[in-house]
Amino acid sequence: MASRGRSETEKLKQNLVEQLDRLMAQLQDLEECRDDFDADEYEETRADTLDQLKEFEDTLQKMASGNMTLVDDISAMQLAIQATISNAFKTPEIIRMFAKKQPGQLRQRLAELDRDAKIGRLPSDVHTQQKLEILTALKKLGEDLHPEELSYLQSHSDAALKAFEEVSGGTLGEGVLQMVGSQVEEANR
Repeated sequence: MASRGRSETEKLKQNLVEQLDRLMAQLQDLEECRDDFDADEYEETRADTLDQLKEFEDTLQKMASGNMTLVDDISAMQLAIQATISNAFKTPEIIRMFAKKQPGQLRQRLAELDRDAKIGRLPSDVHTQQKLEILTALKKLGEDLHPEELSYLQSHSDAALKAFEEVSGGTLGEGVLQMVGSQVEEANR
């Protein structure tokens, strides 16, 4: 009892991170195996996964409103889920890096995307979508974008990304991201 709920809170945080990871992996697996499904089956499975994400977000909102100590931890996860549900982010790998606050990995992925697009291994529409997702995620993480990146983001953003930008406002607080990052690291040990 001396922990005053700290161990229970830590376990809850760990479970939330694991649940988010599971849902993101499920989306990523679905995208990777898209060709194995017919169109209806794919859409139904994707809709089911997005419904699960919506339910998870609802649970997080209830927790956040009832327990102020978890608000910062939950906010970053909610933001990643909102991006997914609103279709602002369509790439599970990018959503995962965003939720785990991994700007270095996002920058690396951006460099890989640009390289693959230049050598013709990546269709331009996929390159544009994923580059926009990464740049938006970096901006939300408070990373400084180069002037050409800001210009690209401004000229290519679609309605979903702009709506996500407006709804989520500014950048995520450093405390929120540190907590999520530390929880993800702990969960991976």
